Amino acid sequence: MTMRKLFIWIFVILSGTVSAQIRKLTLEEVVQQSKEQSIASKQAVTQKKTNYWQYRSFQADYKPQLSLLGTVPGFTRSYIQVVQPDGTVSFQPVSNNNSTLNLSLSQSIAMTGGTVYVQQQMQRFDDFQRDVTRYNGIPFEIGIKQPLFQYNPLKWDRKISPLKYQEGNQQYIQSLEQIALDATGFYFDLLVAQVNLQIAEKNRSNNDTLFKIARHKLELGKISQNDLLQLQMGLLTAQKDLASAQQSAAVASLKLKMYMSSRDERELELGIPSEAGEFAIDPQMALDEAFANRSASVAFRRRLLEAERDVQEARKNNGLNATLNATFGLSNQGNLPRDVYVSPQDREFVELQLTLPIMTWGRNKARTEVARAAREFAQQSVEQDKLTFEQEIFTQVTLLQMLQKQVKLTRVADGIAADRYQIAKERFILSDLSVTDLGIATQEKDIARRDYILALRDYWQAYYSLRLLTLYDFERGRKISY
Repeated sequence: MTMRKLFIWIFVILSGTVSAQIRKLTLEEVVQQSKEQSIASKQAVTQKKTNYWQYRSFQADYKPQLSLLGTVPGFTRSYIQVVQPDGTVSFQPVSNNNSTLNLSLSQSIAMTGGTVYVQQQMQRFDDFQRDVTRYNGIPFEIGIKQPLFQYNPLKWDRKISPLKYQEGNQQYIQSLEQIALDATGFYFDLLVAQVNLQIAEKNRSNNDTLFKIARHKLELGKISQNDLLQLQMGLLTAQKDLASAQQSAAVASLKLKMYMSSRDERELELGIPSEAGEFAIDPQMALDEAFANRSASVAFRRRLLEAERDVQEARKNNGLNATLNATFGLSNQGNLPRDVYVSPQDREFVELQLTLPIMTWGRNKARTEVARAAREFAQQSVEQDKLTFEQEIFTQVTLLQMLQKQVKLTRVADGIAADRYQIAKERFILSDLSVTDLGIATQEKDIARRDYILALRDYWQAYYSLRLLTLYDFERGRKISY
């Protein structure tokens, strides 16, 4: 192998190694990866699961519940107090087992707040002192427990819980869109830092070249010593700016990797995204989509219902409260379990419990008025939040439309400033331009470049902000879903 081929081979290997240490990413890739692997995305998925199981729990409350209750064993060995016929007290030993099993099927009634149930019960009593075993049971019993004139939580839960479930589902979509917006912020923080680094590196290189040319010109007497010192100061400033830009880029890169939950140690190289294709945005359509898709619009209805529920609860609980308990069934007892089911007797129970506040010194009225005031405050808050919501939508639509034009203008300005600097640099080399004019062209080039990147950042943040506020993709003309 010749020396030339050896050097080419080494160069190829080194070039491959360097490129392998750089990971190129676009804005779309960063947003997608953040939605899939960031901690924020995992928290959103967990919250969605929680919301789902909470709703399942709510639905289960309105379905039949089968349960088995029991005390097995219920053993006792002690002395008990027994009053004798003459009024004296005697302590008698007891040793027994009192075991009970109850199988119950119950169903809640949402309209009335009551509960109906069917149950079967078996009880066994063992008296070890007398060596006696007895059974007592309820082969069948149907009953009802019905609150009267009371607050019905089942009725209100049936109205509010579906709204909470819908709100939670919409919140999941919002969380992912918020991740896209946050990832965009971290992306452009790093992109701005990398552009500043590129500018700093280019300026340092250009200033170094121009300083060397200026020293040669000084020897030829074409520039003054002051111009040379000015270029030297420019070189020192460029070196300091380069060190600062390197540190800023390193910090911004670390923050982006942390947000993406990326453990990739390669250096990130971000591409400059172009603006999305032009699309018209109807403010009224944006507002309609926001009210149809956002969790906030569902929350408005939920908050009003909760306030009304609290008023009803305060009013109902401060008046006459009654509970009706009624059962009908069969019961029997015997020496063996099967005796319970032979010719059982009727078993009935009816009870009406009443509670009527008579003198509360205004406490009940105060509780009701507090709930009514809270309802009024909730109505006012919802109205204010709706107005703020509408204003935010219209503002964001106007901002995005304005930024679409601004990005184009800053892109053109960036190209003009770059061309103007190149011309100024060539004129300086030919001794046809002063150091001051060259410095002005350099500053204008840097400012135009930064302004273009910052305009892109504002545009894309406004783009994702509008998606977040409306949960609608105006570019593709469809609702956002995951």
